[in-house]
Amino acid sequence: MANMTQPRYSAQRLLDFTIDIFIDAGIPDGDARVAAEVLIASDLRGIDSHGIARLFAYADMLHRDRINPTPNIRIVHETPSTATVDGDNGLGLVVGPHSNSIAMNKATNCGSGWVAVRNSNHFGIAGYYVIQSQTVDMIGWAMTNASPWVAPLWGAERRLGTNPIAIAFPGLVEPPVVIDMATSVVAYGKVEIAIRNGQTIPSDWAVDERGQPTTEPESVRDGGALTPLGAQRELGGHKGYCLASMVDLLTGVLPGANWGPHIPSFWPRKGEPDNDSGQGVGHFFGAMRIDGFGPADEFKSRVDDWIRTMRQTKPADGTDGPLIPGDPERHAEIDRRKNGIPLSPGVAKSLEELSRKTGISFG
Repeated sequence: MANMTQPRYSAQRLLDFTIDIFIDAGIPDGDARVAAEVLIASDLRGIDSHGIARLFAYADMLHRDRINPTPNIRIVHETPSTATVDGDNGLGLVVGPHSNSIAMNKATNCGSGWVAVRNSNHFGIAGYYVIQSQTVDMIGWAMTNASPWVAPLWGAERRLGTNPIAIAFPGLVEPPVVIDMATSVVAYGKVEIAIRNGQTIPSDWAVDERGQPTTEPESVRDGGALTPLGAQRELGGHKGYCLASMVDLLTGVLPGANWGPHIPSFWPRKGEPDNDSGQGVGHFFGAMRIDGFGPADEFKSRVDDWIRTMRQTKPADGTDGPLIPGDPERHAEIDRRKNGIPLSPGVAKSLEELSRKTGISFG
């Protein structure tokens, strides 16, 4: 969560600015609005690393023709309940919602729908997509692979991305259960923060270039890697490695997207040679109609019972008791819709620079 002393900006202001920046970069109006909504949803839910902080990088890649602003997003293989989609190197914030809609449409007709995607780019937070599914009485799934920062268990090289998984279960009265998690111990952004602040990191976050646990964030930057969820074999690191592998196989290998160490960097900097992006980043979306298993309201009522049972758990000493998956993000969204979205000085500076470059007012 951002520091509470940081200046806050209304979600509408940030949304309007983001739409205008995407339009300026060549994204059609309707797609620009969709992309901006996905991006700002991340900030509203308190996941600042995936929100408007990335707008400068998106705009830069669009202006440098690294991302196609007007892709021909098309189905290249399908059955009544499944499809493979080619994103034509489009903005992931556009390709993702389009592909997720295909999965939900197929679920409407067949009971469930499953869509694998290739030739896309970073698609924002996985939780955005599953929230769309639960609003129409469906259980939604979303996964994506990402540029490699994670070593396989007992490995000493980056071979996997942080590879998030999301799934949402709607309640009848209670808010939905929204599970949205990376399959690594932490995101690389936390290592970057430690470097900037001159701090060490916990020994289970990462390994150095020899595959040994390290507390020095510079060792991660200079050839080391993040660890999979669980970190060590004794703490379940093999399970995190398996989850990351599952995501990479479904999102990369299944549709023919890049996978593992072959996924290009999120934001190649100026002066770097163009990376042969092959078939781009891969995603995987699923949607299941609840009434395919029984009356929807009965299921959602049982979800309510499950939530209330978890909330009634005796708290561990020194805690307020268990949270329901999605609670922190929901609380952040309530606060930020009311009080505005906090932006760090660095993020605000990047938006002001975009404003100067484009002539689009950020004020």
